[in-house]
Amino acid sequence: MKLERQKRVRKLALWTWTWVATLAIATFGPVFIWDDHMFLTVFAILVNLANGVMMILANRDLFNHFDELERKLHLEAMAITLGLTVVVGLTYSLLDQRDLIPMDAEIGLLVGFIGICYMTALFINMRRYK
Repeated sequence: MKLERQKRVRKLALWTWTWVATLAIATFGPVFIWDDHMFLTVFAILVNLANGVMMILANRDLFNHFDELERKLHLEAMAITLGLTVVVGLTYSLLDQRDLIPMDAEIGLLVGFIGICYMTALFINMRRYK
């Protein structure tokens, strides 16, 4: 059982790092490697999208093999994260639209916020159910 879980975690890690790498290529390739060549740029973005889908499927595969408590912990953390991300993300966007913040609303900050929310909610849930 433990070996099967490790296999799924490694699979998820592989797809996650592949997605990160293809995102970097799709982001920086047009500027530093192929000089805004349209076909290569679209191809890199599609490869990144495909890697993202595979990462999601690997994540789902791992979650489907969690026990009931692990699923509950993660589901609650995801629900809190989704709610906070929608509320904070839309507020952040609105602040930018009305020029009430000195910078442009960047998706990278929202992605970081998502990660922090999820990890915090998961940590709190794990302590609560110990």
